[in-house]
Amino acid sequence: MTAMVNAMTVDVEDYFQVSAFESIIKKNQWATHASRVENNTYACLDLFERNQVTATFFMLGCVAEAAPGLVRDIVAQGHELASHGYSHVRVIHQNQTEFREDIRLTKKILEDLSGIAVTGYRAASYSICAQTPWAYEELSNAGYHYSSSIYPIHHDLYGDPNAPRLPFATPNGDLTEVPVTTARWVGKNWPAGGGGYFRLLPYWYSKTAINAVNSKDKAPVVFYFHPWEIDPGQPRIADTPLKTRIRHYSNLEKMQPKLEQLTNQFTWSRLDALIDLGNSTFKPQPIA
Repeated sequence: MTAMVNAMTVDVEDYFQVSAFESIIKKNQWATHASRVENNTYACLDLFERNQVTATFFMLGCVAEAAPGLVRDIVAQGHELASHGYSHVRVIHQNQTEFREDIRLTKKILEDLSGIAVTGYRAASYSICAQTPWAYEELSNAGYHYSSSIYPIHHDLYGDPNAPRLPFATPNGDLTEVPVTTARWVGKNWPAGGGGYFRLLPYWYSKTAINAVNSKDKAPVVFYFHPWEIDPGQPRIADTPLKTRIRHYSNLEKMQPKLEQLTNQFTWSRLDALIDLGNSTFKPQPIA
């Protein structure tokens, strides 16, 4: 039996740019923190090369501007380059005009630096939701083909447990939304697509969840992580609340070995290779 091909994705942002720190570190303070995202992303590229993985890199526009060589190396090594917005502003904190300008600017920056078309988008902290009904139309009008901006779980910073678990056609039909993967157990969605859950929980949990989605749903998994998660030496942010400190810093030293295991035990590819843009593994369904 041919192994299911899953989608590996990386949200390229620095350790101080995460939503959990937005009330502690203002954007005008970012320059006072030593950037580590370029070196950490190269470490991700090395990991993928060792394990013959291609992936999708959702990159912030501001990071791309600061590290143009990294943008070109991602593409040169066969990975997909996609947009994560310009400076990690959640969509719910933007109005329609601000969102339009953000996604168009980021697309232009990435395309100008890479020389290729950018067709994928992921909102900061999975923040496309019922409060932003205009987002998909704006993405389509800007030339994006798909979004991966929903995580169908309960979470205090993001998530919509009532959203579809599998890829779906957006209301105007011009865009595919590909949620981060959840497994369905005992009538509830459980995280199966990485992020902090992969780092904080035992490896067997993620392995079981991924196998369940591949075998029971017969669907690929959309998995994600951040470059800062493989960097146990990153500076500690002062005055961080206990919950944020636990979430952000726990098991950083275990993350890379777990990713090595994950990329060896499952088959991975770029997200755009699995989306229904012609020849597809995903079969997005229209939502009434």
